[in-house]
Amino acid sequence: MCVISLLLLHLMPANAQRPMRIAVGAERTELYLPMLRGGTVAVVANHTSQVHGTHLLDTLLALGVDVIKVFCPEHGFRGDVEAGKYIQSQTDSKTGLPLVSLYGKNKKPSGESLGGIDYVLIDLQDVGVRYYTYTSTMHYVMEACAEQGVAVIVLDRPNPNGFYIDGPMLDTATSRSFVGMHPVPLVHGLTIGEYAQMINGEHWLKGGVQCRLTVIPCSGYTHQQTYEPPVGPSPNLPNLRSILLYPSLGLFEGTPVSVGRGTDWPFQIFGYPEFPIRGFHFTPEERPRASVNPPHKDELCFGIDLRDYSTAYFEDARAVNLDWLLLAYSAYPNPPAFFNRFFRNLAGTPTLQQQIERGLSADEIRQSWQPALAKFKMLRAKYLLYPDFDQPHNCQANHGD
Repeated sequence: MCVISLLLLHLMPANAQRPMRIAVGAERTELYLPMLRGGTVAVVANHTSQVHGTHLLDTLLALGVDVIKVFCPEHGFRGDVEAGKYIQSQTDSKTGLPLVSLYGKNKKPSGESLGGIDYVLIDLQDVGVRYYTYTSTMHYVMEACAEQGVAVIVLDRPNPNGFYIDGPMLDTATSRSFVGMHPVPLVHGLTIGEYAQMINGEHWLKGGVQCRLTVIPCSGYTHQQTYEPPVGPSPNLPNLRSILLYPSLGLFEGTPVSVGRGTDWPFQIFGYPEFPIRGFHFTPEERPRASVNPPHKDELCFGIDLRDYSTAYFEDARAVNLDWLLLAYSAYPNPPAFFNRFFRNLAGTPTLQQQIERGLSADEIRQSWQPALAKFKMLRAKYLLYPDFDQPHNCQANHGD
């Protein structure tokens, strides 16, 4: 196994008055183009794979790189497919290249699909939450490449939720699924490049194999800051507020609670028709390419509006908010029917549901996470490419454009 982690060339000084401009890995072409010369390339990409406003695929082709195939994760190549919907393999209308879906039945590239490929470039905007599936797609790509002897290059991007770690650890014995494959907490505080190094370094690929991995790091980024992606990572995470609320509200997807799919504010509100607090209401509707059949479609829902929460709130809290989940559970008219089977996969363990049903407080639940989080933090430190959040800092928003 050969792991090459290129060192950061520029870091933000601790006493900087203004954040440095972040250059994502894909923009640092001088670091990876020399590796690709004379080789054939496939990319794992979607609509977030941008180089100064131009798609990575178009950038590579314009630079003479021999790209012969594109692999697509959940939400598709253009990022306009609803979560959980099947994606068909097809042809890119602009370039004529084959688009191979890595979502649905075929989550792992076949040996045949990797035939004749020397390098696979992965460039995806992750959000740092375990049940967001881009890291699962990356796992299967790395595994297939290790088996076929294909080199992997991850073009790193900042983690918008990379300024803390929190939540329950995944129990791989009971709750491993495509929305949680690895023993990491719900909020893991790693960029996608750091996460790739952890997968490889901890031998988490099938059979303990390791791929030939290179990570092209960002410049100007640290875990001491928030980051607003210039492009929303998926149809229902349209802005930074939704991304920062996603760790807390995503757990509702394993319950009858709507998180605003089918509205203008997905993952910024929550509620259901019987919710007893009636000061705010919304009605989910079908929305092409975002929410085809949202929970409580065409039903009047009452709930909580979180659109006034500022970035500073999340920077100060640095935690998954369990109060909203406990409130929704306690107010639900039929508590035994509140959790569905998917909740355990999202939580990564059956314990969280059991704790809530037993009436534990948010503080008691959070305290139960601490030993595992402390252990994970030590593991995580081995794979960090950027200064960590526990160093003295001023946490401030930084944009990628």
